[in-house]
Parts: sequence; C-alpha cells; structure tokens
Amino acid sequence: MSEWFILLSLFIFGSIIGSFLNVCILRIPGNMSITYPASHCPACKEPIPFYFNIPLISYIILGAKCRYCKAPISFQYFFVELITSLTFVLLYFFFGISLPLFLAFIFSAALIVITFIDIEHQIIPDRISLPGIIICFIFSFFVPWVTPFDSAIGILAGGGTLYIFAEGYHLLTQKEGMGGGDIKLLAMIGAFLGWKGALTTLMLGAFIGSFIGIILVIFKGKNTKYAIPFGPFLSTGAFLSLLWGEQIVYYYLNLGK
Repeated sequence: MSEWFILLSLFIFGSIIGSFLNVCILRIPGNMSITYPASHCPACKEPIPFYFNIPLISYIILGAKCRYCKAPISFQYFFVELITSLTFVLLYFFFGISLPLFLAFIFSAALIVITFIDIEHQIIPDRISLPGIIICFIFSFFVPWVTPFDSAIGILAGGGTLYIFAEGYHLLTQKEGMGGGDIKLLAMIGAFLGWKGALTTLMLGAFIGSFIGIILVIFKGKNTKYAIPFGPFLSTGAFLSLLWGEQIVYYYLNLGK
C-alpha cells in the first residue's frame, strides 16, 4: 500500500474525527447531547446538510459563513479539524499502523477537546477526565510505553502532585490555585503515560505556561493579572511527552554537562 495513500487516508479520517470533536467542544460544557440534535447553525438553528458539512472543505467553500443566515463561522471549526488531521498523521510516523497508534490518537483527541473547552470556558469537564482516567488505565494493557502498574502509579503521582501544589498555594496565599479539573486531567495523563510521563508533562506545562505568561505581561502590561487556564499547557506537555518524553528528560538532565 502506498505511503501517500496511508497518509491521505489518515488525514481525511482525522478531519472527520475533528468535525466530531467540534461538536464535543460546543456541547459538552452545556451538558448537551453530542449525538442529538444533528449538526445545525448555532445562529439560525437551520440543520446543516451533509454536503455543507464536509470537514475542512465546506468551511472554505462557504467562505466561513452560514449558507442560510450568513452568520460567520468561527475559524476554530476549521482549525480543530486541521490539527486533528495533522495529529493523526504525526502519530503515524511514531507508531505506524498499530493498536497503539489508535489509542494514542484517542488520547490526543481528548486533549484537543479539553484544550479548547478550557480556553473558552476555563473548565475541564468531568465528563472527559473521569472516564478518561479509567479508559487510559485500560489502554495501559495494550501500549508498550507503560505497564498497568506504572499507569496506576501515574494516576496517583499525577493527580496527587498537582493536588499538593494546589493545596500548598492555597495555604500560602489564601487564594485558589489549580482547579480540580487540572488535577483530574493530570491523573488521566498519568494513567496513559505513567508517573514519569505525568511529571514530565507537569514540567513542560509549567514551562510553556510561564513562557506564555511572560509574553502576556510584556504585551498587556506588567500589573495586569490574567486567569490563564492551565489545561491547554498540560495537554500540550502531555502530547510532547508522548512523542519525545524520554529525549526531553535526557537533554534536561544533561544540560551543562
């Protein structure tokens, strides 16, 4: 089978899943069903026929506007479909056509949904993270980078470490720090990547979050305080840990040697 055919197939399948992820991102925060009603315009409520609901292509053909009421369509829809497609293709280069590829893709898809929900609503829904902990533990029986024992330790290490940080911050400042959603998310990540992956994720998430925070301070003013959701940084750190975790830790430990 041609390599290009495989890549194109994965890209197309990823865009279809990305379209479904958009539905999840839109509906899960409001505790709505992700299967009913069928896709419709959020503005005029007109049902979207299948020929106007083709991932990536329809957004371009329609000019980012509803076919019926001409309301603008958020670029987020196109962007989520695109990064989901690219994610599936990238994972293929690491895992080939295998069961770990599809399990890693499911995990990554959950991270994408969490990222966009947290950015918009500053929440990480339990509907994703709590079942995700159990599902990722089950996945640990079928992937080569973590054992079920490491997965169980990862749940405790991931959630427990962030819980200790959150409680310590609260005791020192009398202010809320990490939310419970972040704790459950890192427990889910630990279930899939093990305790080493959870700690690497936390390190990378803190680094990326600090970097973004510095940029916001520079451009928005040093005295301005922002409520920056941590979920997107944890999700990014988890994806980087999945693909390059061991290399990142190795280079980090050997800095200056």
